[in-house]
Amino acid sequence: MIPLPGLSLPGLNLAQASEPQNAPTTIVTRTKDLAANTEYRFEVDFSHTLTIKLQSGTAEYFGTELAVMATYSFRGTKGAVFTWHGCKLEIGGEVESDYIAEETPMTSCANLHSALESLRDRSVASGSTEMGPRILVVGPENSGKTSLVRIMTSYASKSGRQPMVINLDPRQGMLSPPGSLSAAAYSSIVDIEEGWGSSPISGPSPIPVKMPLVYHYGLKDPEEAKVFKPLVTRMALAVTSRLEEDKLSKQAGFVIDSSGAISQGKNGVYENIEHIVSEFSVNVLITIGSERLYSDLTRKYANRDPSDAIHVVRLDKSGGCVDRSEEYMKALRHSQIREYFFGHGENTLAPSSQTCDFGDLNVFQLVEESTEPALYRSSDFNNDSHYDPSMAPLTTLYSRLTPSSRLQNSLLAVTTAAPTDRQEVIRDASIMGYIYVAEVDEVKRKCRLLSPQPGLIPGNAMVLAPWPEEVPGLAG
Repeated sequence: MIPLPGLSLPGLNLAQASEPQNAPTTIVTRTKDLAANTEYRFEVDFSHTLTIKLQSGTAEYFGTELAVMATYSFRGTKGAVFTWHGCKLEIGGEVESDYIAEETPMTSCANLHSALESLRDRSVASGSTEMGPRILVVGPENSGKTSLVRIMTSYASKSGRQPMVINLDPRQGMLSPPGSLSAAAYSSIVDIEEGWGSSPISGPSPIPVKMPLVYHYGLKDPEEAKVFKPLVTRMALAVTSRLEEDKLSKQAGFVIDSSGAISQGKNGVYENIEHIVSEFSVNVLITIGSERLYSDLTRKYANRDPSDAIHVVRLDKSGGCVDRSEEYMKALRHSQIREYFFGHGENTLAPSSQTCDFGDLNVFQLVEESTEPALYRSSDFNNDSHYDPSMAPLTTLYSRLTPSSRLQNSLLAVTTAAPTDRQEVIRDASIMGYIYVAEVDEVKRKCRLLSPQPGLIPGNAMVLAPWPEEVPGLAG
């Protein structure tokens, strides 16, 4: 993807919140001694900072090793530091809760990593004619899916692999704001503080990642399925094509993070899971925290041809998984959007503020579900066929929107499509960047916009969607 002038690709240091804070005059520290195979679990809100320093021994944070005597800071985080052989931690700052747990899922994660490495070795031995493991992680909300994806990505990177990570959960962003679906190949370990990292052309990044592919979904849950299945199909085609050109990533395979909504199912049928499995040719299906889901999927994918087998794996939900309130998730979304424009920690950014006429914007509003026929129905195709958007009955996807005060405090996704393209083309177009509407003057018919970099506002089609919600006061 070629960036438009004045825009960066999505994803500028999306991790913990970076709102200004008053530095404390003194920080009271305490030490915690962790025995082998235990982990320090903590929860810290967005208004406080927790610091962790490894004084001795070895420890890791979601698969990434902590450096000895380096200080790591966390805000708005629910996390865990694990040690295989024991360690001593220096803890500073206030937490909502913290404790040391003796029962952890890390042995299961290590065993899973070993099994996946065998599949990657097989791909290498085949001269890359076989693709590495194609993994989908499913489970209820707050069951630890994203944590597992981070651990698997970190372990694979430490083993010299370059796995591709695909985020199909619109509730939280990966290299892009919430409301988007994204994919990127990781060539280095996942950073402890920065999370998934930043888009490589947006500025210096502590995590080398290859160019991300981003699509704008714009709804909270995949079960609001008017555009989800077509975008999954589009991303699957793009990912498969990219892996054919990237030998190392093809050998490493990919891991897909999913929304808990798709694991609820209806009468034992999981349409979106089945669609993802079909489009991405998934061969490793990991279930977390649901015996019923594991049983249903095992029965669904049993008795397949060995050459097309799907291995269904069950992992227990970690005791460290906690429910995240809607208040917390809203604060997380707002912090990610803020960091898209202003950066995080030492990697601060200076977004550009500029004014444009109403006529400079080509805004399309996503039409939410109605009584019209769905764009895709599972009954339209048999279970073994791949979804073809051209075969689906058409319905209204977008309505052209005249700029008005309703745009204020909203994100606009700038697509690669032209405003004159068909609606399906706009839907399937990748995202070049996001702009924020800071102010609307209906009398003068002008808007004040915030963009990651200076430059002219592009004339491409821009999409306004109901998700994520408005972010008041982002531009001050």
